[in-house]
Amino acid sequence: MVVSNNISPGMVLSVNNNLYRVESVLKVKAPKGLPFMRTKLMNLVSNDLEEKNFKVDQTLKDVVLVERKLEFLYLEGKDYLFIDTGNLEQVLVPASVVGNQVNYLKEGVDVKAVFYGDIIFSVELPQFLELMVEKVEAEDSRRANSVRIAILESGARIEVPPFIEVGDIIKVDTRTDEYIQRV
Repeated sequence: MVVSNNISPGMVLSVNNNLYRVESVLKVKAPKGLPFMRTKLMNLVSNDLEEKNFKVDQTLKDVVLVERKLEFLYLEGKDYLFIDTGNLEQVLVPASVVGNQVNYLKEGVDVKAVFYGDIIFSVELPQFLELMVEKVEAEDSRRANSVRIAILESGARIEVPPFIEVGDIIKVDTRTDEYIQRV
């Protein structure tokens, strides 16, 4: 438990059976009436930003999220099957949690997953991955920098320099979808 005066950005709170990450907090001294804590909270399920006010010295339930390392195995139906590398349990992750990161998933890729109990809230890819180029589209001569689109073994489509060919292994920034270098 935590007192509302002591909450800070980054903390995770349970309010009305919903989990929220504190984005900002401000103590407001009202000219008439009691002071209160004004917060902006990110709902960890819906990713909606909500404003909530709490009384000063109000007790709130703080929550500790657990990070676990998972290794991607394969697509199972509409969800993704991972194995927890710590305890070797299989974990089924909904497609909604994986989101656009699916473009970089291939067998054996490790991700960092955030859990609360058995509920998984997010998966995070490594910032850089090395992937093989499976197909390269023709150069677009209308572009000044003469780039090509490469389709990687994971299905991702990224811009690459004209010297990249099918079969090359390239390093990709998964956060910006950018080519870094040929390996």
